[in-house]
Amino acid sequence: MQHSASQGFSRKFDLARLAGKPETITVTASPEECAAVAAAFALPAIASLGGKIRLSRMPNGRVAARLDLAARVTQVCVVTLDPFEQNIAERTALVIMPSAGGETEPEDTLIADLDSPDEIVVDGTIVDLGALVAEQLALALDPYPRKPGAELPGLAAAPGEAAFAALAALKGLGKAPGK
Repeated sequence: MQHSASQGFSRKFDLARLAGKPETITVTASPEECAAVAAAFALPAIASLGGKIRLSRMPNGRVAARLDLAARVTQVCVVTLDPFEQNIAERTALVIMPSAGGETEPEDTLIADLDSPDEIVVDGTIVDLGALVAEQLALALDPYPRKPGAELPGLAAAPGEAAFAALAALKGLGKAPGK
């Protein structure tokens, strides 16, 4: 995955600062940054957005990152169209791959291991931790958000039961009255 723009939330970190021991950095979006990310992701609002990122050196100049994302977002229910708030908490493992002029590509691009950490390519040694948090929020958002307790009209029964009830009603239409 090529690292992209920050979506309005930027915290630059120079990976060259990492010594031999791991470092944990906490980033928190300001209200203005939350509004910018909400607009970029077409959300009604983001009340809070932040992450704790633990960075540690790996061989070949790579950096292992563990991101603990925490956000409170407002989404629109696909059933009722009402806005509702929800908490999002995700833990993600990433591998940051510094490059010289953007030449580094993830290894084994033909065979992807779904359980392996996502690889983030950065130009040089500067990584935007705010952008990482915003991008992980985008991945964590429910694409079909449903307000707790919201149900589709007419589906109070189990989906199979509703279908059979509809068929039975149709079957009854072909009968003569009183038979």
